[in-house]
Amino acid sequence: MKNLLLDTNAYVRLLSGDERVLAALGDAEIVHLSAIVMGELFSGFRGGTRYQENKSQLALFLSKPTVQELHVTAETAEIFGQIKDELKKAGNPIPLNDVWIASHAIETGSVVVSFDEHFRKVPGLRLWDVLE
Repeated sequence: MKNLLLDTNAYVRLLSGDERVLAALGDAEIVHLSAIVMGELFSGFRGGTRYQENKSQLALFLSKPTVQELHVTAETAEIFGQIKDELKKAGNPIPLNDVWIASHAIETGSVVVSFDEHFRKVPGLRLWDVLE
C-alpha cells in the first residue's frame, strides 16, 4: 500500500496501538488525513475531557513528513456528487461524512483504512485488507 487515507476510527485505533493499523502505516509512503476526518476528531475531542491533549497529539501526527492533510476541492465535490448519486440509485446510502472521505480516497488514489463495512458499497473505492 503506497497511499493510505485514515478514517476516524482507524486514527483512534492507531492511538490505542492497534497493530493492524500500525502495520498498514508502516507500509505507506503517504498517509492522508481528510479535513472531514479531522472535523469528526475535533468533535470527539470536544466531547471528551482531554481536548488539549488530543489536539496536540493530532498536531504531532500531522507534522510527520509522510502525513498530508486533504482539503475539499472542486474535484472532491464532483466525485462526492457522483458517489452519492450512485449510492442513492443503488439504494445503498452511507453516512454523508463517509461519502466525503471516500471522495478524497478516490481523488488521491488512496486505500481507505477503516473499520466501517459500509465503505464496501462505494464503487471503485480501494479498501485495506482488513475489510477485503
